[in-house]
Parts: sequence; structure tokens; C-alpha cells
Amino acid sequence: MDANELLKKVRKIEIKTRGLSQNIFAGEYHSAFKGRGMTFSEVREYQYGDDIRDIDWNVTARHNHPYIKVYEEERELTVMLLVDVSGSRLFGAVGEQKREMIAEIAATLAFSAIQNNDKIGVIFFSDKVEKFIPPKKGRKHILFIIRELLDFTPESRGTDIGAVLRYFTDALKKRCTTFLISDFIDSQDYYKALSIATNKHDVFGIQVYDKRDTQLVDIGLMRVCDLETGGMRWVDTSSRKVRDAYSKWWYGRQQHMTDTLKRCRVKSCSVATDEDYVAALMGLFKKRI
Repeated sequence: MDANELLKKVRKIEIKTRGLSQNIFAGEYHSAFKGRGMTFSEVREYQYGDDIRDIDWNVTARHNHPYIKVYEEERELTVMLLVDVSGSRLFGAVGEQKREMIAEIAATLAFSAIQNNDKIGVIFFSDKVEKFIPPKKGRKHILFIIRELLDFTPESRGTDIGAVLRYFTDALKKRCTTFLISDFIDSQDYYKALSIATNKHDVFGIQVYDKRDTQLVDIGLMRVCDLETGGMRWVDTSSRKVRDAYSKWWYGRQQHMTDTLKRCRVKSCSVATDEDYVAALMGLFKKRI
């Protein structure tokens, strides 16, 4: 992608996703991902109904009248996006490519985080960690992230969700609100790594898939390529046995993903490339409230 084309795409995504985060997600995001910590702000006179556990006994003794401590919510969060850049993200037979939708979803979350005064960082992963962008604030930082989302070329094409989760857990010491954005096409088990990550961080799963991922269409003999391994093979899609076997594999893999996320207490959503991801994200936010 040349520089001018990339700049146009970055600008297009910025206009769309910043508008979404301002007009649609602002309230939902703030409610769902507000800061958890509390910091001392001031003292004031005790009022009927105040919690007696908040009484500041030192100030009360000096003034001969009860005073309580007032706390403020710690607003700033650190938000991390774990973004799948494996070969399968380039597939897109129905609607747009998975890569394009992943970029839009990530950009929308990034703008929502910045408007909430949160830091945002990204880890790109395939079957290894490809790139780590440390959490920062600001529009310039977000535009850099969007450029990378659109134009980043990974060294590898496979998928290893467990590897990025282990890296993330080791690298980020402060508790983060984390979005794992992937098609979740991974032949390896990532339950243990995800379970450890969720004990330390708030993790949410966002699956982006293409409807052609889910089934084979009867178009006769065709040559297919595995985008993650590069392997080529002929498949007879006119065979009901072959189509049924593929459907069984897909739904079995989906069930494994769903079970793994539930066992690790990870709230999630799935969105197809020909669907509007706004409703899916809004639903995810509401699950968090």
C-alpha cells in the first residue's frame, strides 16, 4: 500500500470510528469500563446516611464534630488491544476482509479509550508476538496505531493465542482492560494462558469471522489455500460428506472457543464481516455493566 493510499484509509477510518466513539459508545464505554480504584480527595462534615466506616477520627477529634473522608474514583485505565495479524485475517469472501473490520473495531475502541482519558496500547500477534506498542494517550498515538493496523506486515502467518497471552501477562504489571480481537482460528489450546491472564486483567474477547469460514459451498472441485500454512489442496465441495465434515469441524471449534472463554469468565461477542459491528460492541459493553 503506497503512502497516499494508506493516508486516505487512515483518515477514512479515523472519521468513521471517532464519530462512533463520540456519538454512540461514549456513555456505554464510560459506564462499562470506569476506573475501579478510589483515591482520597478531602474531608467534610458527617451527614445523615454517610457510612460511619468513612469517619476520619483524627479530624473528628480536633473539631469535636464528626467528619468523613471523601474519595474519588480513579478514572484513568490502561486499555490493551491484542490484535490477531495471522494469515487467516486476509480472508474475506463475504463483505470486507477480516483485517479491515479488525482495524475498525480496534480504532473505535482506541478512540473510546482516549475520550475516557485512558491510555491505549497494542500487541500484534501471529504464532508469536509481532509488535508491542506501549500504552500512551493522544490522537497522534491513535493514528500511529491505525496505520499499523492497516499496513503492518507480520513475519509469521500462524496463530498462537496462548503465546500472546503469556507475553501480555508478563509484560503488563498494572491491571488492564484488555480486548482480544481475533478470528480464534487456533489449533492449540490456550485455556491455561487465558485463565492466568484473567486472574490479573479484565479480558474481553471479540471474534471477527467471515460467513464463508462456517461452511463449504457446493461449487464442485476447487483448489484451496491455507492462509496460515501456505498449503494447497484440492477439495470436492460437491461431496455432502466433505461439506458436512467441514461444518462439523467449524461448529466444534466454535464450541471449544465458547467453552474456553466461559470457563475463564471472559465476556465476548462474535461479528461477521458483512455485519455491523456496532451492535456487537454495544452488547459487549452492556454485559460489562
